[in-house]
Amino acid sequence: MSDLADTRSGAPAIRLPRLISADGLLTLYTWAFLCFMFLPLLLMVLSSVNDVSPPSVTDWRGVTGKWYAFFWMPEEALRADPVLRALDRDRFVGCFGNSVLVAALVVPLSLMLGLAGAVLLTRWRSRANGVLWWVLLSPMLAPGIVLGLSALVFWGRLGVDAGLFTIVMAQTTFIAGYPMLILMARLQRQPVELEEAALDLGATPFRVFRRLTLPYLAPALASAAVIAFMASMENYNTTMFAKGGACTFATEIGAMARNPNGHPPVINAVGTVIILLTVAAAGLHTVLTRREAR
Repeated sequence: MSDLADTRSGAPAIRLPRLISADGLLTLYTWAFLCFMFLPLLLMVLSSVNDVSPPSVTDWRGVTGKWYAFFWMPEEALRADPVLRALDRDRFVGCFGNSVLVAALVVPLSLMLGLAGAVLLTRWRSRANGVLWWVLLSPMLAPGIVLGLSALVFWGRLGVDAGLFTIVMAQTTFIAGYPMLILMARLQRQPVELEEAALDLGATPFRVFRRLTLPYLAPALASAAVIAFMASMENYNTTMFAKGGACTFATEIGAMARNPNGHPPVINAVGTVIILLTVAAAGLHTVLTRREAR
């Protein structure tokens, strides 16, 4: 119809050139998005095996694995390298241990608080549910700087020095929101009639929760624990303002990245290992899910 003349107005038809179709535009956008997301990761992986510091992919000086071997190479080899000898390996490993310790405390606290909030919002019917919803989710929307400073000031007034404890408290305030959302989505699909039938048959509320609700939430609890652990390990803003003189994995990497001469390629090696572990975990999850579905 667009190629025919408008018989009512007498205007001649105009053929507009079609430069790109809608499907082509979507394909172009998809490839641009994938490049934007994954090209920096690919460059990071390549620079992690390049024997040059600061990391580069344009100034290629040969393949090396010393940036990965930094964590286990002998002390003599470490001191002989002009780049690696400037790094404090013991401190880096200690900061990583602090992150694991913090995450080991944050994960169970976040799961308990998130489970309590999810049960409250899904099982307690009240006009205050909407207000309670925003109150419980507000820490997730607050800037990390605000959460870190507020935890630092609050616990400082109680005589608690800034350190790993304040990091745990500051992280828990917002990480607990992730398990709550995951568990709420699971609880909303659980038939309430099962719990009501168990209560009618004489089971106590605690027994109903332990025998019905908790097993039903087991997959969601596992997913929430993984997300809480990752959120704790990678958190920087909140941890930075609540740590005092302590350090974590994320804050130490941030300090190394602020080197005016360029960050050491060890950071790229650590990032590559994290990517490989993430891909391996995702692949294992996919295989187990397909096997369970069969």
